[in-house]
Amino acid sequence: MKSVKLLLILFITGAVFNSCTLVEDDYIYEISLEEVLTEYDLWYIDYHRTTGTGDIPFLSKAFTVSFFNGHMYANNNIADIGITGNGLGIEVGNYTTFNEYLETFHDLDGAYDFDVTQISANEIKIEDTYNNVSYYLVGYQRNSFDYDKLFYENIEYFLQEYVAWEKTDTSISGAINPFDEENFLQFTPEDNTTFYASKDSFGTNIDVINWGFVGGYEIYDVQDYEDLKILTLNYDNGDNEEFELSVINDSKISLFHVSSETTYEFNGRGFIQFLKGGKAKPSVRNTGRKRTKIKRETKVRKYLK
Repeated sequence: MKSVKLLLILFITGAVFNSCTLVEDDYIYEISLEEVLTEYDLWYIDYHRTTGTGDIPFLSKAFTVSFFNGHMYANNNIADIGITGNGLGIEVGNYTTFNEYLETFHDLDGAYDFDVTQISANEIKIEDTYNNVSYYLVGYQRNSFDYDKLFYENIEYFLQEYVAWEKTDTSISGAINPFDEENFLQFTPEDNTTFYASKDSFGTNIDVINWGFVGGYEIYDVQDYEDLKILTLNYDNGDNEEFELSVINDSKISLFHVSSETTYEFNGRGFIQFLKGGKAKPSVRNTGRKRTKIKRETKVRKYLK
């Protein structure tokens, strides 16, 4: 168990106070680390801002963490977020705040201590100096959490949370094209770039799908749009397809095929629940998934509906 103790730095009107103080008729109250952590229901881990060379396994797998009465919770999935554990996710361990120190004990990953710095009213930085890594957390209440932003900022991970995406609807409008024949897609976490496709018929058991096509995929931000992405599928046989990707709900996506102007809807099948330590249920390729920094290029929208 690491014994590094970490300092809580709170900036309150430019100073740090250790007790209730009267200053020009304005009362400045001490705020404890426990109060800081429990002030918000959810702490969103803004992983793209992570600094340092180290890694804390349970934080790099989670999208949110929560601290209540010594218990620590995490949302390791995007799908069903806001529902699992009444929004908090699953219980993953315990924590204590001793004076100025935050000590955590994850059920599988063990003990970690953090130096916590309050950056703004709802932002903190937690730093593990022993492992040389810092994470930035943004606080939200459950009823005001920006779920749409979570989905689109982490769209690659959302696509990985189902064993297969099954085509369930094709628009009447749009030109006939080869993608009409493909009924299943799969996105795997090996490097956030590999996809598989299949022409198996609708309703095929996901355990026996013949993934006859493979290639690389890339997702782009769209200039001036927060709720839209561009998905490109680059098949190993040389074919390339481009789609406008939007999220309908936590188990359904829409793919607008730019060249044919056909819209497809895909439903997720075989939800993969990531449990403590990144274990997936059912056990498939996604076992051991962890987040990495994703830098996307930005494209201008080609087609305006």
